[in-house]
Amino acid sequence: MNTAKHLFTGLLILLMAACAAAPVQEMSDARQALQAAREVGAERMAGAVYHEAQQLMSNAERELDAGDFYRARDLALTARQKAMDARQIALDKAK
Repeated sequence: MNTAKHLFTGLLILLMAACAAAPVQEMSDARQALQAAREVGAERMAGAVYHEAQQLMSNAERELDAGDFYRARDLALTARQKAMDARQIALDKAK
């Protein structure tokens, strides 16, 4: 029983450490999504959505610099989704 308690505590600590880590992958994914959107003309064809994604990414970078990794992660994930939306809008308009 004591071993299980120690194992649980160790896993909990690892999980908390992972959550508190800098959101490197999320930031990279958002940048890549913005680049993919830019490559299909989303800046021109889906301007409002694309610019919203850019703004969210700027905010994520600012929060990352300030050390608020939770907020940076959330903003980066939202920026990625908006960039993917802008890319899809641009692709749909190009058809």
